[in-house]
Amino acid sequence: MMLVRLGYVAMSMNVKNSSPSQTMTYTQFSKLKDREAAIAKLERIAASNVTNCLRLLRHNAVHGIEFFRLSSKLIPMANHPDLPDWDYIKPLKDSLGNIASYLNEHPDMRVDFHPDHFVVLNTKNTDAFQVSLKTLKMHKALLKGMGITPEHRCVLHVGGSYNDKEKALEQFIHNWGLVPVSLQKLIMLENDDTTFNLRDTLYLCEKIGIPLVFDYHHHLANSEEEPSWEEDWTRVVDTWRNSQLPIKVHISSPKSEKEFRAHADFINVKSFMKLINGIKGSVPQVDVMIEAKHKDNALFALMEDLGKEPGVEIVGGASFYIT
Repeated sequence: MMLVRLGYVAMSMNVKNSSPSQTMTYTQFSKLKDREAAIAKLERIAASNVTNCLRLLRHNAVHGIEFFRLSSKLIPMANHPDLPDWDYIKPLKDSLGNIASYLNEHPDMRVDFHPDHFVVLNTKNTDAFQVSLKTLKMHKALLKGMGITPEHRCVLHVGGSYNDKEKALEQFIHNWGLVPVSLQKLIMLENDDTTFNLRDTLYLCEKIGIPLVFDYHHHLANSEEEPSWEEDWTRVVDTWRNSQLPIKVHISSPKSEKEFRAHADFINVKSFMKLINGIKGSVPQVDVMIEAKHKDNALFALMEDLGKEPGVEIVGGASFYIT
């Protein structure tokens, strides 16, 4: 039997007024003539975002959801060049501490981040690389403030191909040596839907010794031959051998045949079960992040569908065993 836990991304369709991604633009910020007041407003927005994260975690606990992706937009303008000395973590100490206390009471709850697309580690642009490192440092500080062990909590894409995929892979390895070890420990890599396929990403993960997050939908959209991920699954599992966390995969369904790469509102249970039946018995547990437009409603709908599938034993609001 293999335990499967489902999670969803950042926001709930059911908890009202709970956005963890409230923001403030630089234009809005610059219109406030009193700089200290403007920074204070940023800090209030960030504190509200973190408090809403706690509300979402409480919602998840009520519904038996033990896996959740935190928003990477918790702190508006966190790395803006006009705020180089802003210590945004200090005013969040209490609100982050509330999450730490809650997670301490719910030790089985797994949370992580998926930093924004501009976090690119294989770029040759020095400024872009430094912004990526600053953003990873922010995520690490947030994790520490929440009492979460930072290791393997941030999933990234490989980056751009820059018109030469092989060189771009080697550039990643070169740049990896410039990433502080404390930030290296944060990172997992995910195969993408346009450029770096499963085997490209496996090459990197095996080379630098970090986990690979297998995205099933991305693989279906970006495989050089007929999709045959099963033969590489053992390699995926092996990238997690030094992690304290269960293997993580991503699941989404195509919006349509025409818009195959776009995410649908819900998850197609038959496609999902094809993945699960392909990996059952290979590991004791898999945590599955649902990337669907309808967020927790997509999770609830999938759980209802799974209750009708053979070999599925429901054991919680968002967990099941597959035999």
